[in-house]
Amino acid sequence: MDNRLDIWRHVDAAREPLIALADRVWAIPEVCYTEERSCAEHARELEAQGFRVTRSVAGIPTAVIGEAGEGGPVIAFLGEYDALPGLSQEAGIAEPRPIEPGGHGHGCGHNLLGSAAMLAAVAMKDWLAEQGIPGRVRYYGCPAEEGGAAKTFMVRDGAFADVDVAISWHPHSFWEVFPPISLANTRADFTFHGKASHASASPHLGRSALDAVELMSVGVNYMREHMPSDARVHYAILDAGGIAPNVVQAHARVRYSIRAAELQGMLELVERVRKIAEGAALMTETRMEMRIVSAVSNILGNRPLEETMQAIMEELGPPNFDDADRAFAAEIRKTLAPEDLAAPWQVIGREPSDAPLADFTVPLDAPRKPLIGSTDVADVSWVVPTVQAHAPSIAIGTPLHTWQVVAQGKSAHAHKAMVHVAKAMAATGMAVLRDPELMARVKADHAARTAKTPYVCPIPDDVEPPLDMSRV
Repeated sequence: MDNRLDIWRHVDAAREPLIALADRVWAIPEVCYTEERSCAEHARELEAQGFRVTRSVAGIPTAVIGEAGEGGPVIAFLGEYDALPGLSQEAGIAEPRPIEPGGHGHGCGHNLLGSAAMLAAVAMKDWLAEQGIPGRVRYYGCPAEEGGAAKTFMVRDGAFADVDVAISWHPHSFWEVFPPISLANTRADFTFHGKASHASASPHLGRSALDAVELMSVGVNYMREHMPSDARVHYAILDAGGIAPNVVQAHARVRYSIRAAELQGMLELVERVRKIAEGAALMTETRMEMRIVSAVSNILGNRPLEETMQAIMEELGPPNFDDADRAFAAEIRKTLAPEDLAAPWQVIGREPSDAPLADFTVPLDAPRKPLIGSTDVADVSWVVPTVQAHAPSIAIGTPLHTWQVVAQGKSAHAHKAMVHVAKAMAATGMAVLRDPELMARVKADHAARTAKTPYVCPIPDDVEPPLDMSRV
């Protein structure tokens, strides 16, 4: 207990500059691989806190690592700072009010995610120095989690090769250990090359690339009946071939996101989608090019780490929200549909409540009906024992990737959740570092899982980080 109180004291001592960092990043939302200013803010804060800073990790200009300490095990805290397109929103307002129409916004709370992870790293650095204990703490500033798979490229490049344990978190409705469930995911671009012609005078001379994109969509939709129920396929047309309907479209491009519960099933589904694209090209007499943009694996759990973090989160209890916090969260909830409000309760197997903010700790083995997405933290989990937390930085029921998340991104309740989860992460790192027996169990659990299914990077060796993927 005394040790945990010590490291929690270090979190409280460092909280203000890291809250300020979260707010600065909120104000400069940058999407996938364009996070130059956000990364620079993180690098400056790392230097101000006394970390040794490495920039352009794995050849990615917006990836940064800060390290402190000497010798001993390496404890990594994973941070993110990328935003989402089209979610610009004023802070502290419970109605849609864009700052910049069509602009970006932190609709997944990554401004908080990165700052809390760095706060945990700062606290652990200061605790190590105070105690004179050998060990190294690292903060990984990771861009492009929203579809860019930066961590997967970093794993492939060896950036995590000497890490002993990795710890992270994500904004959420509840206070809980992050369930180790996610979907493997590939993003791939399919570009069709056809032949332009006058759509009225000589349509027979044209070969429509847009027709190929549309036929591919039809084929994929028919495939949905014959793929696993937990798989997901969705798409966005990046290039429809122009704005003139009287010109047969000579070029068109569509981006597909292809997900499945496990890596092998996802790779098989990617191959089926590729065959459908080839069929669409054959039917339209166009030429198809496929480009893998990014890919992530399904996440690998670690029971000893999850039990350790759960015990610490139960000891801490949820954040202490006040009446003002609950009042703003209640205003946000008024903007949500009944199904939004009910969804998170269904995930954890509880009857819905009118509580605007979480005031309880979710049990580790709560019966769940998870709503599953994808994350590049998964690839870290295959090479390093990894654990994550959820913390209630948003009103219960707030869907991620919405303006409502952006509106809460600088709120007092979000700041409280950010600091609180930093305490859980820092104490988890400390527990593993101080207990060689626990470290051994953590590593044995990881070794047993990867012995059964060895890690295979889902990104082909010849695919480079898609630094241009946000420029369509």
